[in-house]
Amino acid sequence: MICTDHDLPYLKAIGHIVATTLRVMQSHVKAGITTLELDQIGEDVLTSHGARSAPRHVYQFPGATCICVNNETAHGIPSHRVLQDGDLINIDVSAVKDGYFSDTGASMVVGNHTPKRLATLLKTGQMALTHAMAVAKAGTPINHIGKAIQKVAHTHGYSVIRNLGSHGIGKTLHDEPTFIAHFFDPNDRRILKENQVITIEPFVSLGGSLAKETGDGWTLATKPNQLTVQFEHTLIITPNDPVILSVPSDPTTSTLPGITHPW
Repeated sequence: MICTDHDLPYLKAIGHIVATTLRVMQSHVKAGITTLELDQIGEDVLTSHGARSAPRHVYQFPGATCICVNNETAHGIPSHRVLQDGDLINIDVSAVKDGYFSDTGASMVVGNHTPKRLATLLKTGQMALTHAMAVAKAGTPINHIGKAIQKVAHTHGYSVIRNLGSHGIGKTLHDEPTFIAHFFDPNDRRILKENQVITIEPFVSLGGSLAKETGDGWTLATKPNQLTVQFEHTLIITPNDPVILSVPSDPTTSTLPGITHPW
């Protein structure tokens, strides 16, 4: 969508809510908790702010949030699965309030020890997001987002998931532009517009290239089976740096754990 002065406070409000929900959920990630318990924590935060789960509201998703563990890539259903030290977990929170949507997500490792190969993968995923946001300016070709993500991933020896992309958002969960590739697509001639609201959510993998259904109707896993990380923000395009909407309203918690923004 194209954001107007009327839309801005509503977009900021729901952006704060999803970011706060993600941070609270991350703070409860530990060995012994189930993904269903983690999801309930997220739902409680959303409800306390007067927001509703977007995937449940729009798609009748079984959980309030999407939680993926290890080989799962996206749309993981919260369950009685117990988290273990060393598990790779991704939490994706999208919600709606007053008719406005926002979306955010992040990956992390359960416990206090992160193996070097996962630490490097997580850092590269974060870099892919920040580099992509840095080129996301009004008048820039949309495919420069994918070009930036692909360059970061490939430079560090990783791949990107080619059939999962970023998207427009605002008054619907998935708005125009409906698919923003995380690789350079020379055939994509679309241009970013001022005040356009989009997500950027690169999926960076140890070697996977596609995400395919696992059999439960929702969860996607990387094929070939490789660990994958995802980091996501909702933002507004400007002629300069984008306005990041998915940040907590508390200025002391203005960045997600483990993410350093370049501005």
